[in-house]
Amino acid sequence: MMFRLPSARLVVVSALMGVLSLGAQHAEAQKYITAAGVRLGKDNFGVTVQQRIYSKGTLEGIGIIRNREASITVLAEHHFGLLGRSLNYYAGAGGHLGTEKNHGGFGGLDGILGLEYKVAFLPIDLSLDVKPSVEIGHSEDWFRVPTAFSIRYVLIKEKNTGLFDRVFGDDKKSKRKKKDKNSSRKGLFDF
Repeated sequence: MMFRLPSARLVVVSALMGVLSLGAQHAEAQKYITAAGVRLGKDNFGVTVQQRIYSKGTLEGIGIIRNREASITVLAEHHFGLLGRSLNYYAGAGGHLGTEKNHGGFGGLDGILGLEYKVAFLPIDLSLDVKPSVEIGHSEDWFRVPTAFSIRYVLIKEKNTGLFDRVFGDDKKSKRKKKDKNSSRKGLFDF
């Protein structure tokens, strides 16, 4: 009997599902409002912009260039705190439109499942995700499951979340934080 090693996609999906099974905390999910950067996959690269629209939700725009095609994706994502707000996982859905050099336009529906880490003391956000998509009007593929790694620069950070803001904050904010302290717990990676 011969054993085969699992594919990289299967390993990523299994790891993400394991992280999801650990459970989530009730806290705001991320420590920034707007972030933009690059997205790197096996056979594609692009740009990504995330904008927080409510305490645990973001809209993400992704522009991707592949061999002989380009596409734009918009996703609504819900973030779940994992070991605090610096490390979280997210899930969402959306759609995309694109063009292929030889066959013209196409579109489709997307899902996303990812793990995100806001680097402590730096305006950098790292994420790893799997983004399955159903293609409509694409000549070669009708279903894809790409994985990608994104590096984003935090353009607009959440106010008063830094170490010094907690130490030197004003009285109103410190009273509010004391009140909120009972409602949310700090995680292992929160500074």
